[in-house]
Amino acid sequence: MERLSEYRIMWVMVLFDLPTETKKERKIYSDFRKKLLKDGFTMFQFSIYLRHCPSKDNAEVHIKRVKLELPPQGHIGILCITDKQFGDMELFYGKKPTEKKGQVQQLELF
Repeated sequence: MERLSEYRIMWVMVLFDLPTETKKERKIYSDFRKKLLKDGFTMFQFSIYLRHCPSKDNAEVHIKRVKLELPPQGHIGILCITDKQFGDMELFYGKKPTEKKGQVQQLELF
């Protein structure tokens, strides 16, 4: 059994911007989103979904599934990053103070 490593564990991120002006477009959007959820993706932001994968090979399986379900219109991006890279992400929730390693810092956006 291979040792779990933050450099081997992957995160697949699907970013999309689909048209939603007509009833048909909203259905296509909704169906695409439901297929992502069914395949184990979780909403990170409204049009950004994430899936944790134990390996690059497993990530490729899920990337292929997403590609099979691409809608006819809109913009879709697929990004695969290591668990280490994902762990280095900085998340901000407005201007609220956040704790980082025992220190409280005031966050200013823009």
